[in-house]
Amino acid sequence: MVKQIFGKETDLGAFSVRRVLPHRDVRSVGPFVFFDHMGPADFQPGQGIDVAPHPHIGLATVTYIFEGAIRHHDSLGSLLEIKPGDLNWMHAGRGITHSERETDAVRNSAHKLDGLQLWVAVPEEDEESDPEFFHVAKDDLPIIEDAGLHMRLIAGEAFGKTAPVPVKSKLFYLDVHMDEGAQLLLPGENQEAALYVVSGTLRIDGTAYTPQSFIYVAPEEIPDIVAQSDCRVMLLGGLSVGYRHLWWNFVSSSKERIDQAKADWAAGNFPQIEGEDDIIPLPGRSTG
Repeated sequence: MVKQIFGKETDLGAFSVRRVLPHRDVRSVGPFVFFDHMGPADFQPGQGIDVAPHPHIGLATVTYIFEGAIRHHDSLGSLLEIKPGDLNWMHAGRGITHSERETDAVRNSAHKLDGLQLWVAVPEEDEESDPEFFHVAKDDLPIIEDAGLHMRLIAGEAFGKTAPVPVKSKLFYLDVHMDEGAQLLLPGENQEAALYVVSGTLRIDGTAYTPQSFIYVAPEEIPDIVAQSDCRVMLLGGLSVGYRHLWWNFVSSSKERIDQAKADWAAGNFPQIEGEDDIIPLPGRSTG
């Protein structure tokens, strides 16, 4: 099965987010259970990203920027700026808190933001592990070149390369630039996969897909993937870790664990971020 699904646009005021996963037709792709495209957005001086501290459990957040910069700050003490091509991988484990803002220099100038945040569910045995944070600069991510393909391996394993961040399950996540006419084979066998068109036109089994198209590929499929024009595509997938419940920023194999996380955040029992007192309160309903 090869299936296109469409993201839902959400207006957050200063910018919009296109949420692709979870979707009623494709809940996850391998261990990837959440896919947000932030922007593209143009900000005037004084505007920008300002996401106050909020909690996570049972997942890894994977942030990758095309344009702009985001300042990450978490309860482990990590404080740094994510720039285009860098990888931020935050393993929440039993609980972590983080904020996503911008530096004063960025916020006080006219600037852009365009990027992705994905969530990766972890195996049950890792859901209550210690939280961890990894940042890998663009130049330290493996590069793969092959017949009109120019690929950066962001996470996992693909085409004989392994990315630096230690992951908990079998997965791949790549930033793929394709010259017109280039062909792409999917990495791995018997793994779910998806392609997200960032720019240009991609043709899969004769059907053309334009920017913001998200195409799911079932494990048994071997599709014919060709660049109709020069294009940029995000390629992701892997092996499922099983069904996961999602509620707000919480992911777990157990509904009871999510209920506990709700109670802990409401009671102020999550780890705090030094120097940041504002928080996002517990919402009243599920996000997926």
